[in-house]
Amino acid sequence: MAQLILNDRVKETTTTTGTGTVNLAGAVEGFETFVVGVGNGKETFYSIFAGTEFEVGRGTVTDASPDTLSRTTVISSSNSDSLVNFSAGEKTVICTYPASKAPSPDMDATTYVTTHNSTLSDDQTLDSGVLAGPVTVTGTQTVTGTLVIL
Repeated sequence: MAQLILNDRVKETTTTTGTGTVNLAGAVEGFETFVVGVGNGKETFYSIFAGTEFEVGRGTVTDASPDTLSRTTVISSSNSDSLVNFSAGEKTVICTYPASKAPSPDMDATTYVTTHNSTLSDDQTLDSGVLAGPVTVTGTQTVTGTLVIL
């Protein structure tokens, strides 16, 4: 499995139709491309949308001509949570963090840690936890509830 990367301000457009790999058309002004913001060969969560068609999923970025985004796993969509057969026209493609992957609203914000690209080196005990990486753990982490690793 490729490394999962999330990044802010990654936004491109596409005119790809169908259910296959998306050809990316370049960054929207003020944003980064998926290749710059996520990286070649890296996985990310994405959202593609236009009008009433939408898809949220996990895919892999490829630095090519044009750059592409595979649509490996669909999390939610306007097609009963399956791949959307996108129609003609311009669509927006963004890097996103799906709501279904976020910590449960029942979790107290002081009882879990969400981290990205960091090192947990202090010994600590958590009631519950969410780790989004890459994360390096060098201390002792004791979790008494649920630990979700993304």
